[in-house]
Amino acid sequence: MQIDWDVPITVDDGLTLRADVFRPEGDGPYPVLLSYGPYGKGLAFQDGYGSAWDIMVENHPDVAAGSSNRYQNWEVADPEKWVPHGYVCVRVDSRGAGRSPGVIDPFSARETRDLYECVEWAGVQPWSSGKVALSGISYYAINQWHVAALQPPHLTCMIPWEGAADFYRDMSYHGGIYCTFFHHWYRIQVKSVQHGRGERGPTSRFTGQPVCGDATLSEEELAANRVEFGDEILAHPLDDAYHRERSPDWSRITVPFLSAGNWGGQGLHLRGNIEGFVRAASEHKWLELHGLEHWTEYYTEYGVTLQRQFLDHFLKGEDNGWDRRPPVILRVRTLDGFEDRAESEWPLARTQWTRAYLDAKELTLTDDPSAPPASHSVDMAGQGVTFTAPALEQETEVTGPVAARVFVSSSTTDADVFATLRVFDPDGEEVHFQGAIDPRTPIAQGWLRASHRKLDERLSTPERPVHTHAESQPLTPGEPYCLDIEIWPTSLVIPAGYRIALTIAGRDYDHGLEGARLGHFANELRGCGPFVHDDARDRPADTFAGNLTVHTGGGRQSYLLLPVIPRQQES
Repeated sequence: MQIDWDVPITVDDGLTLRADVFRPEGDGPYPVLLSYGPYGKGLAFQDGYGSAWDIMVENHPDVAAGSSNRYQNWEVADPEKWVPHGYVCVRVDSRGAGRSPGVIDPFSARETRDLYECVEWAGVQPWSSGKVALSGISYYAINQWHVAALQPPHLTCMIPWEGAADFYRDMSYHGGIYCTFFHHWYRIQVKSVQHGRGERGPTSRFTGQPVCGDATLSEEELAANRVEFGDEILAHPLDDAYHRERSPDWSRITVPFLSAGNWGGQGLHLRGNIEGFVRAASEHKWLELHGLEHWTEYYTEYGVTLQRQFLDHFLKGEDNGWDRRPPVILRVRTLDGFEDRAESEWPLARTQWTRAYLDAKELTLTDDPSAPPASHSVDMAGQGVTFTAPALEQETEVTGPVAARVFVSSSTTDADVFATLRVFDPDGEEVHFQGAIDPRTPIAQGWLRASHRKLDERLSTPERPVHTHAESQPLTPGEPYCLDIEIWPTSLVIPAGYRIALTIAGRDYDHGLEGARLGHFANELRGCGPFVHDDARDRPADTFAGNLTVHTGGGRQSYLLLPVIPRQQES
């Protein structure tokens, strides 16, 4: 393998980015896998994210097999698994990060343009076939959606793996409620490898050079070379031009893609992958949905094989049957693993949309819509109220988008509603699932700030309500309002005897058990991973610590809408 360190890429405003290029020995030409992001291309996965690496290789030894793992990097392809198959891997430090100078401004139009320039640079190098693909997880997936809308000529296909898309709805404001994730992420994962940390930053085990560039700048100089990302997001509570600059134009995305999401990715690593598949204009597009930890399946034998089939077809022109694959590839979740299944569309055409009506008197979910009027009040700062369905009489699969229509009133002028879909075993114990990050998560989660209840009538469907988030409509205390809540898609085959439940609360779900810790996340993981909503500046107590009342029955039929999939009968 030929490795070229710190290759210069000069972009349109004259700034020089730095890239590492891993390529086969020989002149080629070869197709290119490119990634552009802020995590420091010189920082080894094992050094920057040791706890995640250790868990992954212990539980999935195929990740480390067949590679020396010397060049592993967080959330991008291992070149030792791609270069021998005739690919060039290009890793670019994004502007202001690692060994690339400039001002860090995550997901900005300037970054998107940089990525465009990098794609075009890679497409004309002497070792390049002119066919460039984008591949990577999370940040390295999110910016794929953005740049694809600019249609760089050499971009041939892409694999956004667990990458959000809509900056407002998927990433920074869930249902209009500010998520603190990016504030902590920026401090822990980005500022720590900012260009200019020099000798105060980590040293690369690859090259022995400073990961963050040779110069060591003062703290004042470093601060001047970055935006205050979390505070910027907080300053834009509505879906305005700031968020739209950092979101894709679906109508302009025409490149072939494989969009891979995670059932456990509630809060970041799921919705955008599905929205991209449904809404992008691309003629050739596939959706894959899996489970396990966020950083795992991209590296497993399953994940690498899937990616290679897609890329071999579009970058090398191989007739390997990829183009004859059904467009939806599901790893349907079960209590003890997954069932692989191919489908033709999303949501699945044979879905039996099933309403389960809330009864505030009995605290049940029922198929009977005729219950008399009732109400139940909870403290917004407490655990909320849980509505439980009868035990399932037969095995039931729930796969697809979920929604809830809930009539609520508040003792204040607003309320944050957290809707959590849960499953309980016959003994009444909640069943938890490995989330993308949190090892104990419920089956699905949804959120809505009541003052953001206005629907986008053009985009909304009963199973996927979409809100405009363009204005705030305060509540009259004590008056009931109808809220249509988007609960992110999910999948689970639920055994007979188990119970489905919906919890309505005024704060984040908490499983009540001891939470996990991972080195690169700020909070204890207690069911929502790092995607929590506890910033007092966004949720002042005088508004969001009152009483929330759920109304049911009569003219206020609150219900849960579930995507029930008929199970195939054994012959």
